Amino acid sequence: MIFRSTIAATILLAGTAFAAAQTVVVSPEQETVVREYVKTNPVVVDRPSNFELVVGAIIPDILKPGELAENTLEQRYQYVVMDGRTVLIEPETRRVVHIID
Repeated sequence: MIFRSTIAATILLAGTAFAAAQTVVVSPEQETVVREYVKTNPVVVDRPSNFELVVGAIIPDILKPGELAENTLEQRYQYVVMDGRTVLIEPETRRVVHIID
């Protein structure tokens, strides 16, 4: 019984760590900088009907994201504006890592 509880706790913690690894922490100040950059360099795309815009989703290959300026955030990210929201994308995986409303 203790062994099962330990396994369940390990799986729960691993799932929490995986979810946390998918998101990027962006401070309010950084969001302001990103918003200003995106406002002057918009890459607006239509959301495909079969695509759910959530953190962790992989954006379809048909979408061509823009590159954020190097000094905008600590790491290099791509972005699109979809459904009026700025979406930060990890270039290597095309995974949505942060959504700014």
